[in-house]
Amino acid sequence: MPSAGIAPRRVVQLTALLAMLVFFATQLVGAVLPNVPLFIASSACGLALDLFLQHKQPGLLSLLGKIRLDVTVRQLFRDMLIMVGLLRIEGINPLHEQAPLTVGLLLFYLVHFACQAAAILVRRTRQLPFVTRNIDASALRLNDAPPRLFARQHGRRLLRLAAPVTAGLLITAATKDAVWGGAGLTIALLIGIGGTAHLASWLLPRKRVANEATALRWLDQWLADYQPTVGMYFSGGNSSAYQANMWLSTLAALDGKPIIVLRERFMVQKVEATDVPIVCLPKVAHLMRLEHSTLKVLLHPANSGKTSQVLRIPSIKHAFINHGESDKLSSCNPYAKAYDEVWVAGPAARERYQLADIGVEDKDVVEVGRPQLAPIRPYAGVPTGELTTVLYAPTWEGWDGNPGNTSVILAGENIVRELLADPKVRLLYKPHPMTGSVDPRAGRANERVKAMIAEANTKRTGDRPGAEAAAELARCADELNRLTSTAFRASADEIERMKLQGAPDGDRAAAVAAATAAWESAYWASLPVWEHQIITGPRPAIFTCFNQADVLISDVSSVVSDYLTSEKPYAVANTSGMTEEEFRAGFPTVRAATILTPEAAGMTGLLEAVRDPEKDTLAGARAELKVHLLGPSDPPSLVRFDQATQDLCRKADERRARMATRLTDEIPSQREARDAAEEMELESGSAEPEETATV
Repeated sequence: MPSAGIAPRRVVQLTALLAMLVFFATQLVGAVLPNVPLFIASSACGLALDLFLQHKQPGLLSLLGKIRLDVTVRQLFRDMLIMVGLLRIEGINPLHEQAPLTVGLLLFYLVHFACQAAAILVRRTRQLPFVTRNIDASALRLNDAPPRLFARQHGRRLLRLAAPVTAGLLITAATKDAVWGGAGLTIALLIGIGGTAHLASWLLPRKRVANEATALRWLDQWLADYQPTVGMYFSGGNSSAYQANMWLSTLAALDGKPIIVLRERFMVQKVEATDVPIVCLPKVAHLMRLEHSTLKVLLHPANSGKTSQVLRIPSIKHAFINHGESDKLSSCNPYAKAYDEVWVAGPAARERYQLADIGVEDKDVVEVGRPQLAPIRPYAGVPTGELTTVLYAPTWEGWDGNPGNTSVILAGENIVRELLADPKVRLLYKPHPMTGSVDPRAGRANERVKAMIAEANTKRTGDRPGAEAAAELARCADELNRLTSTAFRASADEIERMKLQGAPDGDRAAAVAAATAAWESAYWASLPVWEHQIITGPRPAIFTCFNQADVLISDVSSVVSDYLTSEKPYAVANTSGMTEEEFRAGFPTVRAATILTPEAAGMTGLLEAVRDPEKDTLAGARAELKVHLLGPSDPPSLVRFDQATQDLCRKADERRARMATRLTDEIPSQREARDAAEEMELESGSAEPEETATV
């Protein structure tokens, strides 16, 4: 359980910090007494511990930085204590032996600070006002990054270079021979000076990337050449990238010139494999340059604080497409009225906005279906095998603390216990990736459910796929990783990644789709058909799990709406505290579902309906609800989505034409008014002759 793991980890972290303080104290005692063995041991152990924590627990050391005990202060204090110890150890001449060592140590720190200054200058010159991907930006003179140790890891650099210095000085303390300390300092100085000089070479013209003004001119020219028409705008945190990723295939399939506009630099690498050009514009001033481009429409899969900034651009039409539809209040956010249009899947969402009465006018709601659902296979009848595959995919707890958001806390263990008790059930458990991020109880319940599934698997036996299945999965994984990997060498920075992620070769998106399908097929083939599975990573995707499942159990979420496209049976857990009648009336997506109580009552009837078509009394209701939630199947959703895009582009063109006409009409009238005012001033004698006015 998370709580069981967190407490010991914190104990270890606090113990490490306490040990560091103890080493400082014992080093001081050993230096003052002097006690040479204690002095040497504590000095070496303190540096070793600091080096270890720099690699394994950098976040822990950042806490020390908040109290001004950062890595430079810590190492300077260690070196100062070493010099005090050498001063007090008999046999070491302060003038002839220690003085040169002190000068060498001062030079060592001088080189360290010079290297840090060079690193800051290099980092500043290597940060463009934007980040691109899938775009040939070689004209910006992109090149490989300098060594990370010297350019970005000042803490590790100082401690690593301090290692030979400390070793030499401590050997001097043991042998009373200053040659060892001088050797250690010489090694550190040579490495430090050489590294600083090498790092500074990135400040020379041949290694400098374009400056901000040149880069922005290049961006304007690229926009003019590419002439984007429709784009997807996205801003969010680390865990929200999936909201944009689900729309990548749809965006790539649209007519016109698509583009992806991001706001956070880190998000450029969070976007999955796509051939669509990506431009990240962190600053509002640079974002406004889109106003002078050919971009007509921006699609918004999520709301964020930075969305309001791009809405200021009047020449672009904005449509809110959301990242999934459900009956939760988050699907009817009042922020939606800020957009020109709100695109929804079907009539249910249109009705939801009108009932919510949040200011979204019905004329601005456009039904486009859900283009991403095309890979979901339709219902093919009752299970043909011995086992019934049940997908339990609960959502997360949400930000509002509503106990009905997720079933994991109140019903998760009961649901899983009932399923595991049925020998003819195979369970696929795929919790939401953000489970436990707000309410720790959800995280703890999630871990207990996983433990129950793992224990149940120990009690099941059967044939397992052969080694060839694992080999095929590994081969497919390698191919997929080769096409989609965003792994770079350790020293790669933003500029180097831009260089490596230039314009894609050929139809990479099609190759990725084929490789993904091959991997998914190999993945399922590599698993025993009788074994329960816990699926927590991004792969396999939820739609692939839909195709494996005979029935879904979930909560009120977009997962239910998406699953309905298959028309297979499903159940929704009611942990809201409502009666079943109130629950069905309040949430249209559950009208064709089997309702499970927190105690998992209703599970028996659900499994019977899956296995016996005569007991499936909700089949007709699912077919009707599918159309109500997702719209008609003809024309296909992608066709409707593309048509909505073209219609909104046309509205943007019409507005631009009106503005151009208005400006053309207003400019002459303004000029005439100014001329008339000047004539009146001259006639009245209120204006001085031009020469006088100039003086």
